[in-house]
Amino acid sequence: MTSRTQPAIVSGGRLRNWVIGVGAGLVALAGLVVGQEYGNTSTKDLHPRLVAWLSAAAVLVFGAIATGRISRIAAHQASRRSTSAAGGVRLTVAVTGYLIAVVASLGLLNYTHLLVGAGVAGIVLGIAAQQSLGNVFAGLVLLLARPFAVGDRIRVRAGALGGIFDAWVRETSLTYVTLRTDDGIMRVPNSVMLAAGVVQLPRTGAPPPLAVVLPPTGPPIATEGASNEPPGVQPGAPPG
Repeated sequence: MTSRTQPAIVSGGRLRNWVIGVGAGLVALAGLVVGQEYGNTSTKDLHPRLVAWLSAAAVLVFGAIATGRISRIAAHQASRRSTSAAGGVRLTVAVTGYLIAVVASLGLLNYTHLLVGAGVAGIVLGIAAQQSLGNVFAGLVLLLARPFAVGDRIRVRAGALGGIFDAWVRETSLTYVTLRTDDGIMRVPNSVMLAAGVVQLPRTGAPPPLAVVLPPTGPPIATEGASNEPPGVQPGAPPG
């Protein structure tokens, strides 16, 4: 395979994912509209019940297909900016899409008690994982806004980080931004980086090396009352 044909194959794969993802999403949306308008599982009539079940199945199946394709596209776009965040972006988009498809299907089937229970559980989990979810959403905002990229030299102004300092961006992910400073490697939560002021600096020079603490060297320091005579000689004794 030549280098010219490989980008064409990759571009064709992305276009196919777009076409299949958008088409499946439109079918799922049409199933949701039809199910809400003409479906009803509470009646004894067979036709509205059949419409509701078929619409719910269409929303679930085609919603899953659309979610899978769109998550691949989102992961590819994220990998162009940060390879370490691609997997997290794909997982986040996939989980969100699957949850929407499942909730919409249950809504068409009038399983309101399950939706209420899932909503309460989601609220409890959201409160428990508030900080982690905040870092994830802040990471998505940083990937979309892109105030800095890997390899950039930046100046960060943040009171939570002790003021103003210069650093090199080493890695970005959905939870942390890894910076290389004069003192070594610093991993900053995405929510802190999103709230901080960031100034782009010219890429001059190389990143600072990692700080290495070496043991002190040099002649011993004489303390008060200590003798500078060689070992075995009493202080004040005449030389032999």
